[in-house]
Amino acid sequence: MELRDLSIEDLPLYERMLTDPGMMAELGGPLPRDGLWTKFQEVVASVQAGSVWYFKIVPNERTGEAAGTVCVWEHEWMGARINEIGWMVLPIHQGRGLASQAVRAVLERARSEGRWDVIHAFPAISNAASNAICRKTGFIHLEECDFEYAGRILRCNNWQVDLRAAPRA
Repeated sequence: MELRDLSIEDLPLYERMLTDPGMMAELGGPLPRDGLWTKFQEVVASVQAGSVWYFKIVPNERTGEAAGTVCVWEHEWMGARINEIGWMVLPIHQGRGLASQAVRAVLERARSEGRWDVIHAFPAISNAASNAICRKTGFIHLEECDFEYAGRILRCNNWQVDLRAAPRA
């Protein structure tokens, strides 16, 4: 598995994930296509500027086909600046451990580069797979909370990993 920076050529992957009812079920449903191009351009510009990490997950380097994405960015939440990680894997690639591998790889890279120090993840409380990924990759469960995503309030688990501390087994 390889992680590659998201680029402007990845718009079809981005649209496919965010407009798919199944993939977006835990995030309040699919997003409308209107506005995705503009948001995508902002994401790619942020990747190029180095202010966010947004990677496509490539399970087979020979084919280069993306299976999903994993990203880390900084934003404001409850009056404080935090770092958040999120991931999505296309249904045909789910169940193979790719998301866990990708999250581990991003956390290891961030730790080795001294970047992002504390990272949060906010999977919906009903998203068993994503909550399991948090447990498996060393996150500590802090609380249930209401979290806004794309203008929608979701009931989520707030997980956190402190990359300044030794990795949890």
